[in-house]
Amino acid sequence: MAMDIIDYKIIGSEMQLVECELDPGEAMVGEAGSMMYMDPGIEMDTVFGDGSHQNSGFFGKILGAGKRLITGESLFTTVYLNKDNTKRKVAFAAPYPGKIIPMDLQNLGGTVLCQKDAFLCAAKGVQLGIAFQQKMTTGFFGGEGFIMQKLEGDGLAFVHAGGTIIKRELQTGETLRVDTGCLVALTPTVSFDIQFVGKIKTALFGGEGLFFAALRGPGTVWLQSLPFSRLASRVFAAAPQRGGRSEEGSLLGGLGNLLDGDE
Repeated sequence: MAMDIIDYKIIGSEMQLVECELDPGEAMVGEAGSMMYMDPGIEMDTVFGDGSHQNSGFFGKILGAGKRLITGESLFTTVYLNKDNTKRKVAFAAPYPGKIIPMDLQNLGGTVLCQKDAFLCAAKGVQLGIAFQQKMTTGFFGGEGFIMQKLEGDGLAFVHAGGTIIKRELQTGETLRVDTGCLVALTPTVSFDIQFVGKIKTALFGGEGLFFAALRGPGTVWLQSLPFSRLASRVFAAAPQRGGRSEEGSLLGGLGNLLDGDE
């Protein structure tokens, strides 16, 4: 399927959005619920999967949707088609603090593997599939890294990840050990395995988990400084567990509430 060539602009710093400018007849496919705003003249259509199987019959549509279901995503995506006779814009917002990463698949060999909740939007024609890590140890201990999203095509795709994003180019034979939650995406030429941290004391009390991802080049990897699971656990830990408001940050604690008239 021919890819649409999309002009875009990423806006913001911590809570970013990507604004895409569509020529007449151009289209974007976006994750359900990611659209922020759009100009008049853009028509929305909800489709099974990524829309790339729309002309392949009923079973083709089911196949495309099933791939998304395995990765824990919605069965549906939304296609935004510019039906006007002039350029129109549509914008997609990041779901939590972090960065939006533009990925030109044509310059990345046509395929990128990413964590299963990273996809935000893409030019119509980019196919969203699944990729299973082959090694048994990765399957047992890799967590979310075992099943990854596969982005295929020669168009532009946008991926979102938390915190600060680092792009590393690994040379042939070069290795990098990464916290499994911090791995955002990689090109298929990078080998990916799961390794034990090595020491029982470190595993139990180090706070970094029992396993890390061992990456070996050649290829490109993208890393995030703040995985959403880590952010969610910190928010949950700081939230009051028995109702009421948290005393964190208050020098007076409960006495401060009495003085404020809250109790």
